[in-house]
Amino acid sequence: MRNAVLLPNGLVLTTDNSAAIGEKQADIVQVPDEVVAYFAGRVALLEQWAAGAYPVSIVLHNFSGNKSWDKYIAGMEKLFGEIDQPCPEITGSTESNMETLQSAMAVTMIGTKQITSPENYAWYVYGKPCVGEEVMTESEKIADMKKILDGVNSEFVQRVWPVGSSGITGECEQLGLSCELKEWDTEKSAGPATSVLLGIANDLVEEARQHFGQYFEKIN
Repeated sequence: MRNAVLLPNGLVLTTDNSAAIGEKQADIVQVPDEVVAYFAGRVALLEQWAAGAYPVSIVLHNFSGNKSWDKYIAGMEKLFGEIDQPCPEITGSTESNMETLQSAMAVTMIGTKQITSPENYAWYVYGKPCVGEEVMTESEKIADMKKILDGVNSEFVQRVWPVGSSGITGECEQLGLSCELKEWDTEKSAGPATSVLLGIANDLVEEARQHFGQYFEKIN
């Protein structure tokens, strides 16, 4: 488990947030609000998978004003549509009394723990680290959520571990791994989990290579 919180009755809580990214004039990175919500939701969803859970409810915290609410909802729906799964029920609130100069939002997911029996596996990285505007301009390098879920369902992906601001090296240190990758910037932030560490079943590595294709490498 990475950053998830285990709640009673097998519930799992994960969250991610975003600030100064969106459609307001003072935002540092100018992107549609739908995209902001999509990537924040992506991180929270990957954290669910890392904990062996799947979300059943989403709480959306909107500090950007009423105009952003529907766009943030659309971003959540796009995320779950991308993995061919129904979007969990969404609730939340909007700060409508005070106008902010920059966009800000957060996504919290509550999921249920799934029973898993991991086999012997080795760690691989999927997707190149991208941050800021690279997330939009180099999107072909980003780990594909549908491919990850399909890998989990096909059982050649035994573990999921999203990469955050500490980079691939930082996440490997948490897992007790020695990070040895050629032609990868392993110190670079992966922004909204554009890179993901995957535990691949040892007897299904070739299937995984064919499935994930480019930007898929063994850690060590």
